[in-house]
Amino acid sequence: MALYDYSAFDAQGKKQRGVVEALSQKAASRKLRGQGLFPTKLATARNAVGSAPRTFFRQVSAIQLSVATRQLATMLTAGMPLDEALVMVAEQQIQGSLGSVLTLVRDDVLQGSALYAALQAHPKIFPPLYTNMVQVGEASGTLDKVLLQLAEFTDEQARFNSQFKAALTYPLLMFVVGSGVLVFLMTFVVPKITRMLEDLEQALPLPTLLLMSFSNFLATYWWLLSILGVGFLWAAQRFSLTERGRFWFDQKKYSLPLLGPLALQNATARFARTTATLLHSGVPLLTALEIVQNLLGNNYLQRALEVVREKVTEGAGLSEPLYDAGVFPAMLPQMAAVGERSGELEGMLFKVAEIYEHQIQARLNSLMSLLEPLMILFMGTVVGFIVLAILLPIFQASQGMG
Repeated sequence: MALYDYSAFDAQGKKQRGVVEALSQKAASRKLRGQGLFPTKLATARNAVGSAPRTFFRQVSAIQLSVATRQLATMLTAGMPLDEALVMVAEQQIQGSLGSVLTLVRDDVLQGSALYAALQAHPKIFPPLYTNMVQVGEASGTLDKVLLQLAEFTDEQARFNSQFKAALTYPLLMFVVGSGVLVFLMTFVVPKITRMLEDLEQALPLPTLLLMSFSNFLATYWWLLSILGVGFLWAAQRFSLTERGRFWFDQKKYSLPLLGPLALQNATARFARTTATLLHSGVPLLTALEIVQNLLGNNYLQRALEVVREKVTEGAGLSEPLYDAGVFPAMLPQMAAVGERSGELEGMLFKVAEIYEHQIQARLNSLMSLLEPLMILFMGTVVGFIVLAILLPIFQASQGMG
């Protein structure tokens, strides 16, 4: 089958745009007329075979998906039919491929497909968390409420992730720029100056000798260092592609100083919030654990959750297997145990997510406030040593001439 971009007018004379799937251009035109649309333009888009997932659409941003989901929830709450709501939301998507995707989803719905099944045809746009919650909403008759929960969840996740990335961007950029400046000084500037100092024909002080030795080493063996660096990165990348290597890297990530505990807290908050959202929407615990396990994207945590899920399948609660796994911070199983005893498991998991998200934000702020002056101090010390090593022999020469 093929996809066709179309422009058409509906019965009220309103212009519609979207994508339709059909065997031929004539079949696409008949399909549109059957939907009450009168096409004015049909152009071949991209090919699609059968009912396979249409993976050629690029993943949309979390903010765009959240806004579209909130719009759809609002229209359904107002009593608008699902197909009309999908058309209106699709028309609001000016950028990206979400509008075309929603048009295809609407076509599938008109052909009798359930909404969650139509969404599953686009896994790059709608993750398993999204489609499973929609399925529960359709089955329970609360699709508008579930979509609103999805919009709020996506908003919260996007906000937290953007704050986390923004907090790490500045020190990383500062480190890269500072390292580049030092390499430039040591390989291009310092060698020219040290050749002038050698012409003074006098005994050079120890800092100058150390600087000259290090600069000469970099200038002579920079190619070897580059080869070793590229070779190390290549070997590490190849090792990370193996199952053992991926597990090793995923495990060691949480052992890094300073950033390791933050990464683990971030994963814990994501696990708690996603699981709580699924449970609150009516998704069974086993299904929720399976979805979250696939969403974490960390082999180390996924193996631990696989063991947790097996024990829950055997009849255990959630808190005890989390204790036994020994992977997540102790607060998670403790709060889960309280939630199980009180019958408010999803509420306790929401609370865990909020606590860790606030802790991460506070620790990031304090870490950044400490890291910035430390990096400035380090850079100042290195540059100061270079300046001292250059000026000392000049001072000695001037005193000798005096």
